[in-house]
Amino acid sequence: MTTYAMCIDLTTCVGCDACVVACKDENNVPDGFSRDWTEEYLSGNYPNLKLEVYSNRCQHCENAPCVAVCPTKASYIKDGLVLIDKDNCVECTHCITACPYGARYRHAGKYVDKCTFCDHRLGTGKSTACAEICPTNSLVFGDLDDPYSEISKLIATRKYRTLNPLKETGPKYFLLESIITREELTYG
Repeated sequence: MTTYAMCIDLTTCVGCDACVVACKDENNVPDGFSRDWTEEYLSGNYPNLKLEVYSNRCQHCENAPCVAVCPTKASYIKDGLVLIDKDNCVECTHCITACPYGARYRHAGKYVDKCTFCDHRLGTGKSTACAEICPTNSLVFGDLDDPYSEISKLIATRKYRTLNPLKETGPKYFLLESIITREELTYG
C-alpha cells in the first residue's frame, strides 16, 4: 500500500516563500490565491519567546472532513492524497467550510482547488515542486508505508506534531521539532 505524506523541519525552515512561488508556478495558481503559504507562530513569554516559521498547506487528512461533506464525491482520497476531481466539482464550497486548515479556495476555473502534493509528478522521479525548490531542504515528501523512505526515517527519529490534533483528522503533514535522543528512543 502507499500512503503519501510530507514533513517540514521547523529547525531549518526560514520562511523564504520559495515553496509558495514554486507551487504557484508549477500548478498555475491564480494571483491572489495559493495552495501553500508561510506562517509564523510566536509562543512563550518575554524574554523566553519561541518563533516558529513554516510553510503550511492541505494536510491530506486520513479522516478528511472535506471529503465527507462533498455532495458530488469530487473530493476523494487516493494513496493518502486528498484530491479533487475538477469535472465533478460544483463549487458548493462545503469543503472549504469543512477544512479546519483553511487549505481550499475557489479557483477561477469554476472548481475548488488546493495542494495535491503535486500528484501529477508521481512516478516521474521528481518530488513536489515545493520540496524540490526548498533552499534549506526543510520539506520532505514520500511514502510513509516505505520504511526506507526519507520521510519514514525522519518520522521514526524526530519529535514531531501535527496541527489541530483535537480535530482527529489524521493529517499527513508533520512538523518536525527536534532530534530524539538515544534515551528517548529507548525509554519512550
